[in-house]
Amino acid sequence: MNKAVPTALLQNAGVFADYQANQRQRLNASAESRAMEGGARVGVSRPHESAELHVSGSATYCDDIPELAGTLHCALGLSPVAAGRLLESDLAAVRAMPGVVRVLTAADIPGENNCGSVLHDDPILCDGEIRFLGQPVFAVIAHTREQARRAAALAKTVLKVEAAEPVLTPRQAHEKQQYVVPPMNLVRSTSGRDESGIRAAIASAPRRLTGSLDVGGQEQFYLEGQISYALPKEGGGMHVHCSTQHPSEMQFLVAHALGVRAHAVLVECRRMGGGFGGKESQSAQFACIAAIAARLLDRPVKLRLDRDDDFLITGRRHGFWYEYDVGYDDDGRILGVALQLVSHAGHSADLSAAVMTRAICHFDNAYWLPEVAMHGFCAKTNTQSNTAFRGFGGPQGAICIEYILDGIARSLGRDALAVRRANFYGVGENNVTPYRQTVSDNIIAPLVGQLVASSNYAARREEIAAFNAGSEVLKKGLALTPVKFGISFNVKHLNQAGALVHVYLDGSILVNHGGTEMGQGLNTKVAQVVAHELGVNFGRVRVSATDTSKVANTSATAASTGSDLNGKAAQDAAQKIRQRLAAHVAQQHGARIEDVRFANDQVTVAGKTLDFSAVVASAYLERVQLWSDGFYATPGLSWDAKTMTGHPFYYYAYGAAVSEVVVDTLTGEWKLLRADLLHDVGQSLNPAIDIGQIEGGFIQGMGWLTMEELVWHPKSGLLMTHAPSTYKIPTANDCPPTFNVRLFEGRNAEDSIHRSKAVGEPPLLLPFSVFFAIRDAIAAAGAPGCVPPLQAPATSEAILRAITAVQAAAH
Repeated sequence: MNKAVPTALLQNAGVFADYQANQRQRLNASAESRAMEGGARVGVSRPHESAELHVSGSATYCDDIPELAGTLHCALGLSPVAAGRLLESDLAAVRAMPGVVRVLTAADIPGENNCGSVLHDDPILCDGEIRFLGQPVFAVIAHTREQARRAAALAKTVLKVEAAEPVLTPRQAHEKQQYVVPPMNLVRSTSGRDESGIRAAIASAPRRLTGSLDVGGQEQFYLEGQISYALPKEGGGMHVHCSTQHPSEMQFLVAHALGVRAHAVLVECRRMGGGFGGKESQSAQFACIAAIAARLLDRPVKLRLDRDDDFLITGRRHGFWYEYDVGYDDDGRILGVALQLVSHAGHSADLSAAVMTRAICHFDNAYWLPEVAMHGFCAKTNTQSNTAFRGFGGPQGAICIEYILDGIARSLGRDALAVRRANFYGVGENNVTPYRQTVSDNIIAPLVGQLVASSNYAARREEIAAFNAGSEVLKKGLALTPVKFGISFNVKHLNQAGALVHVYLDGSILVNHGGTEMGQGLNTKVAQVVAHELGVNFGRVRVSATDTSKVANTSATAASTGSDLNGKAAQDAAQKIRQRLAAHVAQQHGARIEDVRFANDQVTVAGKTLDFSAVVASAYLERVQLWSDGFYATPGLSWDAKTMTGHPFYYYAYGAAVSEVVVDTLTGEWKLLRADLLHDVGQSLNPAIDIGQIEGGFIQGMGWLTMEELVWHPKSGLLMTHAPSTYKIPTANDCPPTFNVRLFEGRNAEDSIHRSKAVGEPPLLLPFSVFFAIRDAIAAAGAPGCVPPLQAPATSEAILRAITAVQAAAH
């Protein structure tokens, strides 16, 4: 590496290397070695392709790109109120600030003042109606970033507004019937499509449970904030470096804002410092503003948000409020359920409709629901527009059925695991989801059985009961929760991908695909796939930056489909090149094409072993095409948005987790003592990366459900938790001292890339077990059979409220 590496970083790298060594041992290194000797490049653990760059600080992110001469910097002037009208803007004082070159308003936008990803309801800059506190009203372009920020900070004094009463909670919006999209309804009844049959099943059930649940939202908290660097090009072109999960969408929205055709805009992203969904659609506003400023001034413009401004402007995971009515039998089997889901959408539609759809389609989680009616409402409020977040509504849907089953178990005085197992999808008629897709690849029962045994669940349940009986203040809790997560975009046309593979004369290989790298290891897996197909070592393959001029019309890197889609597309391209090379070698040596073998940087044919590079050079002399495009479209998908039925998912990923906690009933403090995770990734492309994703998803989901609390001022609508000083996320100290993570052995039943399964989002549902372990500990502080009214996030305050409630009921 060119840069000097500090000693501390070298020590960290050493720790990382030791950790990897331990992981390899856990993942059966001898089996991996045999696979490598046999020429396999997939199914083996290898470091992230940028790992050394990450730990040395030499990985290039958008803000690290050397600034061109004349680069200007942009900052945003934000609305000081949550609702009302913008009467006038006295921007003379802003323009007079030191270093200011220009101030832009909505009137300066050459094209469409819209950055909405689905509906055209999200203005780039405020055009009169004020929608939330923190909404961008004007943009300041100055010589330095500090000058731009100081000028933009005058927004509080130069904007004249007519304030109105804001709607700040989804309950308020629901009462006003104020939604960003029409309500959604899914009804599945054995008696037909009439909801009356479902209500009758609930009413006639031996037992009944009604209640409500509040689950808060979650800030993506990516390490790299929103940033775009726009470079004007000749002939009206625009090159935008953007930290985004969706370069193609940025290309189209920037083109619309500039009033040009898409071919005039190039969007590039080498890597992101995290995204988690927050850079799927919401990077558009900043890309558009930077590009507009660069076009009007004909100079490069960089817009990098301050962390506080990032929180104040952008949306996050949707919070949900649920009301449920459930009928069940004496064994805890659900006979009918009616559910209302109200999401906190914010001021515009963004991706709220798709998030609600996925929430409804994941309410069943791993359970057969014979009679079900769900009604989803996306509440419109005067707050930031909420958006994609890892899981994309799936976690919000599944948490509610788990809450219901936990409540049923406590009402019956039974172990919640027994009730969960009684409701599992099985065989025959009880394997069809509420949206009419058959669960044909169900492995939840054997997976849970394996975890029950390996975690010593039954014995620990007895030990915890004994501990709680003898401990007045500290109470322990234990819970096991399963996961069934559908993999695919729930919009059919998004399930496609393209790739380009180039083989150069020296035998090196360059890959470009439509996915984006945000630290999850997508480029590593795609490079492994290409290396495997061409029979070369991983070091020969390089993956270049995602670039809309290379692969066009790409889908977002989201919905856990990155490796599935782009891996298949890259494999398709590499296979075409291999077939051409095999035909060339077979012709030269009088052999059959099917007898040519590629492995370990060599090509074997007719008893001869040839160097891969020599074969490439020979093929070039014979004018064999050494590059190819690849394409993949996920087969068998269908969806009817009106009836909310179809086959929206290619397959399901499964998993389960056991968590043990201890709760201090006097303070509400708690600690995760142990977590055992068993997760299904099919035939893993890279076990080390997959385990890392599972660990990270678990801790991130635990943060959402236990400590990450969003608070808006009840009158002004100001997001009070708008910085790391006021918003708490998990740290290393929150990881359990015993953290057992294993991969469930098996292959994907569907023809995915090397029979692997997606791993990005499903693990985020595993920490449901932490939330319900806390609820279990709280129940131990009350009378037998109590049902703690614990809400999420289960902060210490929420835990104390639940403890107070169960203790009061006991007296």
